[in-house]
Amino acid sequence: MDASQLINSIVVSVIALSVIFLVLTILIFTIKILVFLSPYKAPPPAAVKTPPGPAARGLDGTHIAIITSTMATYLGKSQNEFQISNIKQL
Repeated sequence: MDASQLINSIVVSVIALSVIFLVLTILIFTIKILVFLSPYKAPPPAAVKTPPGPAARGLDGTHIAIITSTMATYLGKSQNEFQISNIKQL
């Protein structure tokens, strides 16, 4: 391999690397311009939804008290040791 082929291969390698870095630089600036023109806006946080209590679903306080006392007797616990949060009809 003589000197002219070595110089030609080095020139081609330098041109190839220059083109690659030029394209990368153009991409970087394009992305920065797009971010400037259209910044990211985070969506608002979703509100925490709590399920409605038993009274809101049409059960009156008497039914809730009867169910609570029955469960307390069955489980052998005080009525203050637990809370019924979901009542479903079978």
